[in-house]
Amino acid sequence: MIRIASLLPSTTEIVCALGMEQALVGRSHECDHPTGITGLPVLTAARLDASRSSREIDDAVKDLVRRAVSIYDVDAGLLRELRPDVILTQTQCEVCAVSEADVARAVADWTGTSPQIVSLEPNALEPVWATIGRVAEVLGERERGEHLMAAIRQRVADVAQRAAGSDPPPRVACIEWIDPLMTAGNWVPELVGFAGGINLFSRPGAHSPWLEWDELESQDPDVIVVMPCGFGIERCEKEMAVLHRNKRWNGLRAVREGRVYLTDGNHYFNRPGPRLVDSLEILAEILHPARFPAVHRGVGWVVDQS
Repeated sequence: MIRIASLLPSTTEIVCALGMEQALVGRSHECDHPTGITGLPVLTAARLDASRSSREIDDAVKDLVRRAVSIYDVDAGLLRELRPDVILTQTQCEVCAVSEADVARAVADWTGTSPQIVSLEPNALEPVWATIGRVAEVLGERERGEHLMAAIRQRVADVAQRAAGSDPPPRVACIEWIDPLMTAGNWVPELVGFAGGINLFSRPGAHSPWLEWDELESQDPDVIVVMPCGFGIERCEKEMAVLHRNKRWNGLRAVREGRVYLTDGNHYFNRPGPRLVDSLEILAEILHPARFPAVHRGVGWVVDQS
């Protein structure tokens, strides 16, 4: 059987969704779904302390980037011992996960047959679905990939059809980082649109931009969905204290009307894999509670109790 080292949570989920979980021989430190893969050897580590505050993490990341130091380490020795045939990584964001350059350095001195490095860079929904097809092709499971992509597209269409027709559609701000403020880009604007909302501040397929307070106040969104990169709901709730103390935040329409929602960004919105469909369903539940039962409430999202 082919041997796979997956250095991204999203690619690990793709491999498992294709029915190839048993082929995985190693994972990243962030791969945690499905739970059956958590016993696999861990091949990566972060060079910063993720328990620090949002502002401190942002400062640390910017410092590493300024000094051209990689944010992640790859255990080259363990990777060699595991002898993967395929290594799955990414070139989309050097801040979010191990990059192709990190992997290339780790295998640079290997002798004999080198593993195939498959580097992915999806920035919008269709490219995300296409990565499923690409991974399936590499693993010799093209037909499974086609079936999985078709099922995902059908789920998206079903949600979009049920969510359509809201008049007026809610204007939505999706917050990807709390301090400093960043709004969610890439595939998130499309998810908001399919969920029947109007996305503010970011464009489909473009990287997530920083958000100025003046701009947030000027647009004064109807709904705010918080989905911090790498944070689950519990950590998100803790970080929200920074905003709760801010008079400008408390003056926003969505805050005054109780329409601020905290999500598990780490497991859903931040991962460009099969569970982006679940992320779409979360948005639909938030934006249209009369049309969508709250299936994901408490696990994927909660109301901010500020």
